[in-house]
Amino acid sequence: MTKVTVTEFRSHLRDYGNSVAYNRERIKVDNHNEPMFAVVPIEDLELLEMLEDKVDLELAREALKRSDFVSWEEAKKELGI
Repeated sequence: MTKVTVTEFRSHLRDYGNSVAYNRERIKVDNHNEPMFAVVPIEDLELLEMLEDKVDLELAREALKRSDFVSWEEAKKELGI
């Protein structure tokens, strides 16, 4: 993984964008030596989103097994909606 400063990233955005898109490089951008954000290939993002969806599905299935849920109508009433 390449690590660059915000200033360097801003100055070379096109080059770093091409490295990410075509070479599947990951770039971590720091501001004052503190991690600020990362730029990753779209395939990495899609994988992260699939993993999040899987975790969300597992949590939803677990929640459905519990008996402490209420209907949508009851929830709206409790929340004053």
